[in-house]
Amino acid sequence: MKALTIVIFLVILGVTLGITYWAARRTKTTSEFYAAGRSLRAHENGFALAGDWMSAASFLGFTGLVALYGLDGSLYAVAALVAFLIVLLLIAEPLRNTGKYTMADVIAYRMRRPQARLAAVIGTIVVNLAYLLPQMAGAGVLVKLLLGIPYSVSVVFVGIAMILYVTFGGMLATTWVQIVKAVLLMAAAIVLLVWVLALFRFNPLGVFAGVEGRYGPGLFAPGNYLKHPLDPLSLGLSFAFGMAGLPHVMIRFYTVPDAKTARGSIIWVMFLAGAFFLITTFTGFAATYFVGPENILAADKGGNLALPLLAQYLGGGPGSVGGQVFLAVISAVAFATILAVVAALTLATAGAIAHDLYVNIIKRGHVEERTQVRVARLSTLVIGVLAIVLGLLAQGLNVAVLVILAIAVAASSNFPIIFLSLFWRRFNTWGVIGGVTVGLISSVALALMGPVFMGEAAIFPIVNPTVVSLPLGFAGAVLGTLLGGHDRASEERFDEVAFRAHTGAGAEV
Repeated sequence: MKALTIVIFLVILGVTLGITYWAARRTKTTSEFYAAGRSLRAHENGFALAGDWMSAASFLGFTGLVALYGLDGSLYAVAALVAFLIVLLLIAEPLRNTGKYTMADVIAYRMRRPQARLAAVIGTIVVNLAYLLPQMAGAGVLVKLLLGIPYSVSVVFVGIAMILYVTFGGMLATTWVQIVKAVLLMAAAIVLLVWVLALFRFNPLGVFAGVEGRYGPGLFAPGNYLKHPLDPLSLGLSFAFGMAGLPHVMIRFYTVPDAKTARGSIIWVMFLAGAFFLITTFTGFAATYFVGPENILAADKGGNLALPLLAQYLGGGPGSVGGQVFLAVISAVAFATILAVVAALTLATAGAIAHDLYVNIIKRGHVEERTQVRVARLSTLVIGVLAIVLGLLAQGLNVAVLVILAIAVAASSNFPIIFLSLFWRRFNTWGVIGGVTVGLISSVALALMGPVFMGEAAIFPIVNPTVVSLPLGFAGAVLGTLLGGHDRASEERFDEVAFRAHTGAGAEV
């Protein structure tokens, strides 16, 4: 059975490495490395975006939260349905039309000062590293469960695979790995859904009735995890505005030929991710009923193995052939999910270091294209090593909670400066610096002082800090702008930025 498990795991790994080899032969230029040659169609980019968003947190962490905390956990999954609305209505088209390869390009196009780009680079790197943390933790527990190797060895293995994907295949390999894993993930979720429904004679209410009969109505009441009255509001704000500040999601809009295709990508991902997260909520309660919270906590105290354990149970139990095979399939699909998201995060971070920091700040744009790609690949190696270290530190924490905290940092530091750059004439370089600084410090500090890291001894009572740190981020941006005085050049460029953002005139194709 162990051999069969390893074979299933290696088949999926082999497919993704084959994609990387295929993409490596087609990745030579800077545009191909960062943006897949801007050649993706709406449905391709939509599936890749879904692959970005349906990460280890959604597949493992959200299910675990629902299984352990009931209604409060389901809010994490359902809130994801609104995550792309702000992106669709305000951000996708202007970002595509005013940028080139990275999120910091939007800020630099308006400000034309290295200090503004540097602040955006810092925001990008911090958010990406915060998002890498739970992905590596999820990968570690999965590979440990699947192959029986230590958690630390699992994390190192994932880090090496991620470095290979990005270094050799760039955005093209990352995109197609995401597409493949999005298809696999949706297929696995549908199989789980149908299987569970069949056990209840296709009556979805039977699952909830079974959970209530076995564990009482407490799981359907609020306050099991989100204990503060402002927790649900803060969670919603984090989703609504944090998605528009996630660099690894935003760079996907540079992979399409025009703004219309970018908007079409959002429509695709909203339907795909929406259906997936509804299924995640349902399977979480199914895990509560069939596996039990005590067994889930025994396997992993963060609850991250609820879904693999449910798959094992449905297949016939831990000692059965069916249970082992179904567990291997679900775990291997989840592993492919993690690899794709980690690759996207690594690519976005390498782009910030190579394109923004090295090429545009240190070298002021005077770098040969071949050198740019080489620096990006070296940056990938550095980020990969750092991701391994972070993964080793994140053992035992629920990956969904860590991801939402990363999104809170994005909402508090990145979203205010992007929004104000596009829509406020007075906004200037000091506003960028103030927004990033205040947003980063407040969100990270409040998260570290909150219940996720300090438990009952928490100084800050709200799980997700966005309800406080998002207004502080905007306040820092506004105050920095007012204290910095008028930047006449930036204000004069505002009309040009607004025209290009909403018409696409002059945007790179």
